[in-house]
Amino acid sequence: MRLQLTHALHRQLQQRPAEIASVYGDHRFTWSELVDRSARLAGALQALGMKPGDRVGMLAVNSHIYIEYMAGVWWGGGALNPVNIRWSPAEVAFSLDDCDTRILLIDDRFAGCGDELRTLSKSLQVLIYIGTGETPAGMLNYDELLRTTQPVSDYGSGGNDLAGIFYTGGTTGFPKGVMLSHEGLLSNAIGCLMEFNYTEDEIILAAAPIFHQAGMCIIIRAFVRGRRTVVLDGFDSVQMLETIERERVTFTLLVPTMIQRMLDCPDFAKRDISSLRRIIYGTSPIGEALLAQALNALPGVELVQGYGMTETGGPYTILPPHCHRLSDNPRDKQLLRSAGRPVWGMEMRIVDLDGQELPRGQTGEIVSRGAGVMLGYWNREAETKAAIRDGWMHSGDMGYMDEEGYVYIVDRLKDMIVSGGENVYSAEVESALGTHPAVAMCAVIAVPSDAWGEAVHAVVVLREGMRATAEELRGHCKTLIAGYKCPVSFEFRDTMPLSGAGKLLKHVLREPHWKDRNRRVG
Repeated sequence: MRLQLTHALHRQLQQRPAEIASVYGDHRFTWSELVDRSARLAGALQALGMKPGDRVGMLAVNSHIYIEYMAGVWWGGGALNPVNIRWSPAEVAFSLDDCDTRILLIDDRFAGCGDELRTLSKSLQVLIYIGTGETPAGMLNYDELLRTTQPVSDYGSGGNDLAGIFYTGGTTGFPKGVMLSHEGLLSNAIGCLMEFNYTEDEIILAAAPIFHQAGMCIIIRAFVRGRRTVVLDGFDSVQMLETIERERVTFTLLVPTMIQRMLDCPDFAKRDISSLRRIIYGTSPIGEALLAQALNALPGVELVQGYGMTETGGPYTILPPHCHRLSDNPRDKQLLRSAGRPVWGMEMRIVDLDGQELPRGQTGEIVSRGAGVMLGYWNREAETKAAIRDGWMHSGDMGYMDEEGYVYIVDRLKDMIVSGGENVYSAEVESALGTHPAVAMCAVIAVPSDAWGEAVHAVVVLREGMRATAEELRGHCKTLIAGYKCPVSFEFRDTMPLSGAGKLLKHVLREPHWKDRNRRVG
């Protein structure tokens, strides 16, 4: 049989229909209720014109309806277009038109943009209101659609059928639509579960935005294993700690900035979070100082790192809990800097500019192949051919692999700084800078230099109540890395520009420095 995302729903309906599938505030739905609601949504979408493979959008914060949207669109044979909630109306309209999304589910937070989106988008035809207030004029009501529509049979999409178009963040130019199949999403989920399986009593907290690939992946794994998902509409450290305590959450995914905010929360020591057994972190690099802080503050919690990209359907390397040890052993220290080893079902190589595999320990581009890799970029044949060459997905990440197959990320190709003919990897400088006790967050970028071509520039957010000067931080770096790698200039900020998924937006930091230059950093 073909791999089908909805097969997981049939399995749970057969084996645990009365068990709780999703929790959101006061809403609790069993697997039987989830399947019924999803099948009704599928019928409503089909009646509104959704054909097999048609895209259906969702512009909303996390809720139980996000899970029903995923299941309902797949049940009805459609494909997802989960819209980035940080985008402007013009960017939202671009993504809708780019992949011809005609139906959009929209919540209270964004319902006021409905008329503007209708004006900006040429594709958008139907708006479905999923909020709790009065339905805006010209929109259909979600709950009313479910009440008045009979559940339909599963359409049966699977294999290489399109499951969703996931737009990259648009950090350079227009965002690209990543096409992922049923087989791709399921293969990644199964490969990850082979590395860190959900237990029989697992309760998953969806705190990261579900529109982002990482946030959706943990829910797909919950479908596969039939586990309960507790949904938060957004990240708030107090609300998250309260929810972990109340719902006895055992597992969650957090980006590093979320981990930092959780550990710094005044309620951290007040809440009983003893049920929490495992955190997977990823989507952006984590500093060694924060990692050590988390290991010390959460002694009963296993940490797992996931490294991947939208184009691979989720994490394609995993650093397991046994590699997260605070130790003086050189190998333990080394493994803490690793992104882990490729997940089951994924091949990975380190290659040179000609695509030739490099010996272990040498730095090159990370490439991969496997069932989880994307079908391609929507309507972007040239970009697809540039990314997938000879069957290998080129990540744009620089790294190396050791003799045991552990992968170490050195930098993004586009983030490498070339200063005076020397290659400087920003991640290495950030790692050194991040060990200073006063540094809460940092980013290292290239700025123009008449003398050297590019110079190393650091943007720093200091911990609350702490101080540090540029000279002090530069001196600290010199004790850890070569002098030519140390920042030449510093900029101190209160906050960093972050995407909806918590990723640092380095292009925003670069823009003021390069806007009047012919040469641009990507």
